[in-house]
Amino acid sequence: MSPINLIEEARRRIHPYIKKTPLTYDPNLEIYIKWENHQVTGSFKARGAFNKVLTLEKWELMRGLVAASAGNHGQGVALAGNLFKVPVTVFVSENAVPSKILAIQALGAIIRLVPGCYGDAEKTGLEYALKEKSNWISPYNDLQVIAGQATIGVEILEELPHSLETAWIVPVGGGGLISGIGLALETMQEQGKKSKKNKTLIGVQSEASPFFYHILNYQSQEHAIELPSLADGLAGPVERNSITIPIIKRLVNDIVLVTEREIEAAIFYAWSQHHEIIEGSAATGLAAILSGKIKHRPAIVIISGGNIQPEIHYEIIFRLDNSLRKF
Repeated sequence: MSPINLIEEARRRIHPYIKKTPLTYDPNLEIYIKWENHQVTGSFKARGAFNKVLTLEKWELMRGLVAASAGNHGQGVALAGNLFKVPVTVFVSENAVPSKILAIQALGAIIRLVPGCYGDAEKTGLEYALKEKSNWISPYNDLQVIAGQATIGVEILEELPHSLETAWIVPVGGGGLISGIGLALETMQEQGKKSKKNKTLIGVQSEASPFFYHILNYQSQEHAIELPSLADGLAGPVERNSITIPIIKRLVNDIVLVTEREIEAAIFYAWSQHHEIIEGSAATGLAAILSGKIKHRPAIVIISGGNIQPEIHYEIIFRLDNSLRKF
């Protein structure tokens, strides 16, 4: 099935279960902002999770769903399993955000805590799914998941039909979101029979977890070093031979890295200027704009989610607000 058919089918499938999220314009920064923090479960991940689960046959669903997650993907899979009365097991790093773990549990999923980082949880979860012959719902290494995420791009293009050649700025972890956006842009260009390719699809990662940055620039993630980051949802290595790797190499113009301080500044900006609560992973694109690392204008920035630990959000806002008041 062609990408355009995959995306169209995904949109039809998930329409009853997800929200069309707001798209607003920020005149100060000259950017459009897509607020996926308003999505069900507070993250874009529900789109891909629902699309994948809805493609499974009844006999497959009876085997249960297994996922690994930093938090948001697990909530999407758990919600789908809850609605369709399917058992869900989610493998999560012991260092995952507590509020995200609780949210997954509240949706009825069984949590398996794994020592180490996200990569350890993903490896353990995949091994478990193979052993139990359950359905492995990858957060990114699956065409149906990618097609679900691509529906964000379709929504934006319907509201901004002249935005094909605008800069699109997207957070990158395993690459499912930016792969979906890239495929949506490509298919819309082909439909419009435009010869000019979009040259400004830009991914953003934290310096603390630059795995895809290394893949794109050094052809290997072997020497990427992972450190603690506010962008927890983007952390961890990419599954070997993930389908997102060739898609990103073909469609993404660049991947930019931002610091933890720049991520904090973006979280503060979203709250102070738009009264929006966003998480660290979601703030990376806005951080790249605010820091001047991405200068393209106009631009479309994807805010991928809002599931930040409440006390961490409060501390950032309180500290940066007090800092500004001193001047």
